[in-house]
Amino acid sequence: MTAETDVATDSAAPPAWRAWTARSLSGHRPRVGAMALLAAVAYAVLGLVKLATFRATTFDLVIVDQAVRNYAAFRPPHIPVLGMFHGRGMDYLQLADHFSPIYALLAPLYWIHDGPETLVLAQAALFAAAVPFLWNYTRRVLGVAPAYLVAAAYALSWPVAQAVAFDAHEVMFVPLLTAIMIERHHAGKELPAFLAMLGLLLVKEDMGLMVAGAGLCLFVMGERWKGVLCAVFGVGAVLLIRGLVTSVFGGSAQDFWAYGHLGPDLPGAVVGIARDPLGALLLPFSEEAKVDTLFLLAWPTLMLCLLSPLSLAALPHVLERMFSDRSQWWQADFQYSAFTVVILFCAGVDGLARLLRWLDRADDTALRLAWSAAVCAVALTLVPKFAFDQLYHPSFYKEPKAAAAAEAVSKVPDGVVVEAPNAVGPALTSRATVLLWSPTSHNAPWVIADTARWDFPFGSFEQQVAKVGELLGQGYVKVFERDGYVVLRR
Repeated sequence: MTAETDVATDSAAPPAWRAWTARSLSGHRPRVGAMALLAAVAYAVLGLVKLATFRATTFDLVIVDQAVRNYAAFRPPHIPVLGMFHGRGMDYLQLADHFSPIYALLAPLYWIHDGPETLVLAQAALFAAAVPFLWNYTRRVLGVAPAYLVAAAYALSWPVAQAVAFDAHEVMFVPLLTAIMIERHHAGKELPAFLAMLGLLLVKEDMGLMVAGAGLCLFVMGERWKGVLCAVFGVGAVLLIRGLVTSVFGGSAQDFWAYGHLGPDLPGAVVGIARDPLGALLLPFSEEAKVDTLFLLAWPTLMLCLLSPLSLAALPHVLERMFSDRSQWWQADFQYSAFTVVILFCAGVDGLARLLRWLDRADDTALRLAWSAAVCAVALTLVPKFAFDQLYHPSFYKEPKAAAAAEAVSKVPDGVVVEAPNAVGPALTSRATVLLWSPTSHNAPWVIADTARWDFPFGSFEQQVAKVGELLGQGYVKVFERDGYVVLRR
């Protein structure tokens, strides 16, 4: 489909409506820009408040922060916090964990402000930057008013809420890249669409699956050779990165192999699926959490995303999650659903357009507007169930133990290596080398413990109390204690 063949018409609408929707694109840009800016501000507030009140986490905010800080200093992206946690040393590379060289694009921002706050703001801006592209795509397919409603639904959507509320992750780049890829291809601008697709391969080692899905979509929509090439290229990229590139940087292809129930490796999993195809077919529906997540992915478009070939671009990533044996990948609680959110909204827009054509009502402005309003309403009804709900509760902006945590952090000098609890590390990472406080001691010269509550990776706060006693017996000195926070110096 191209812009010329799929422009929404409003010939049946009242004259005033036609006059507003016919307004030049430049006339709408300030409004769309304001919508994106408002979304970015909301996302930033959510992330910055969590950071300031010690509710951000070392895993994963400090991991990303250490990588980007090293890029900014023209050093390899070492992430000592994860390297020491896995027993692989202080020089462990971020590229050995996840293949995300795209983080280097954030390095210049650290020349302005060196700290995790920069990541929070960059993530907010990148998620919001998808709004204009989604708006433009929807405008061409359904019209101007639906474009505003669909863009607002995306901005309020639960996958975005969960992603911006949980530290900073490589997913921040994906909504923008997928929005550019779909919107520019729809507009007949193949070069930027192709470059956005290539950009996905720099986000994470499994993004080749999304490229392969886009190839499948192109094939179904009639662009056979282009689709085949994209699919082969995407699968090849995954095999190359997982099989060779990751190991070159010191990682292992088995680090994120979460399909042991299917086979010990990719060939074994293929054989396992071939032996029991029915079991494999039912696997995405084998747990209640999987079914819930699948429903929540499609429901924001009133299920109409299922009518569009565009949803095929999201299918491989969704199946990658649902076939795994890691429950956190299935759930709606983390950032994983944000990888496909824009694709599914675009698929919903296209699905409605196809449905109206099948019903011979392609010019029905009322139906287009009714569906878009319903999509926006669904997004609003889901707000109280996910992370954006925190923004309008005064208690979110207060944390009783924040003052004690801040005082504990102030006792640690600059430039040292410090083991810190998951919720404390982000406050130290801009001025110290943070390691995760865990049951396995790393013999760091400074240690902060939180003995009043459970925190990953300990099984209970009692374990932390016991660990503090063990360190004191090894010669560490207690220099601070308040509200459960204990600072030790070797």
